Amino acid sequence: MIVQYPENVSPCQRFRFELYKDTLIKNGYEVTTKSFLDADGFKIVHQYGFIFKKSIALLKGFFRRLALLSKIGKYDFVLVQREFAPVGPPVFEWLVAKLFQKKLIYDFDDAIWLPSVSQQNRLAAHFKNAQKVSTICKMAYRVSAGNDYLCNYARQYNRNVLYNPTCVDTGNRYNVLANHNVEKITISWTGSFSTLKYLTIVENALKRLQDKYDFNVKIICNQKPSLNLKNVEYVEWSEDNEVSELASCQIGLMPLTADEWSEGKCGFKLIQYLSLGIPSVSSSVGVNKKIIEEGVNGYFADSDEEWYNSIEKLLLDTELRKRMGVAGRQKMIAQYSLQSNEMNFLNLFSSTESAILTLNRSSKLPLRKLLSLRAMAQLLFRRGNALNA
Repeated sequence: MIVQYPENVSPCQRFRFELYKDTLIKNGYEVTTKSFLDADGFKIVHQYGFIFKKSIALLKGFFRRLALLSKIGKYDFVLVQREFAPVGPPVFEWLVAKLFQKKLIYDFDDAIWLPSVSQQNRLAAHFKNAQKVSTICKMAYRVSAGNDYLCNYARQYNRNVLYNPTCVDTGNRYNVLANHNVEKITISWTGSFSTLKYLTIVENALKRLQDKYDFNVKIICNQKPSLNLKNVEYVEWSEDNEVSELASCQIGLMPLTADEWSEGKCGFKLIQYLSLGIPSVSSSVGVNKKIIEEGVNGYFADSDEEWYNSIEKLLLDTELRKRMGVAGRQKMIAQYSLQSNEMNFLNLFSSTESAILTLNRSSKLPLRKLLSLRAMAQLLFRRGNALNA
């Protein structure tokens, strides 16, 4: 598994790959995870400044990727999350798929072919290469994508595309129901710093509601928000508290803007809320329309008035929240749980002749040149390892 961050820190990695490690092991696979950033690099990558330290972390990441190539021969499958390296062309992907002839499985859960760089890393925009997504899709043995919009994009370049929703373990972890018999309602929002901006969509409606009703707002995130609201509780996200803190809430929110980037979102906030029996209000954008069933497990809202009215209904009706919460959890167990998606995930590693033929045909270099380059690369990495020793 080729990922961006160390294990147990990134929701994308935890719920799209790490969740299935035991499943893979039980089915006879040996699993190794290789991150681009180490723990020190991860601590600073989403903070302002630290340009020198970020540059060092980037160099260390490239050296780790180079070292990995010398060991790539022992792997049958190479599952790549988004990209081998966060900047530059898909050189590593080409080496793995074409030179070393490995079965490269390419996974993404955002519209990453669209340019998108956080404010904390604006300099990276000059080195990002969003166009490489289509190139990697062409080289991949199979593509795994988190919603239909992403799958349709990938199918333009690869016929072996598998819809692989982001899931949670509803049996062993997301296995509690929120308590709706409380005196004071808590409305929740959870996510990373990069999605905090969407809270402005619902801020006005919440402010109006607070003029009329007494309720709390809980923000679970890795960065403190700036909201003009009363009774806001900020909880710093951690793997240990993500379920317990969320399960103490009664209403979940997922506001989004209507654009291409939002179409690529996989609705993970909703999956978390509903798995814990928390009815939700969301923008009617992208996969949200597939997860939310209007009036059954939540409501849609696309204007201040709709946000106000939908949240108010849930604030005032305990039995409605309970009924919607139960319906939401049932849907998550059936469609967005580890238990429901295990076999689908394992299908990523099944053998399909068409995928192998597509991979071989797409290589434009003659076999003799491929073998020559491969031998040269192995010699260089052997020398590099000897020098390191």
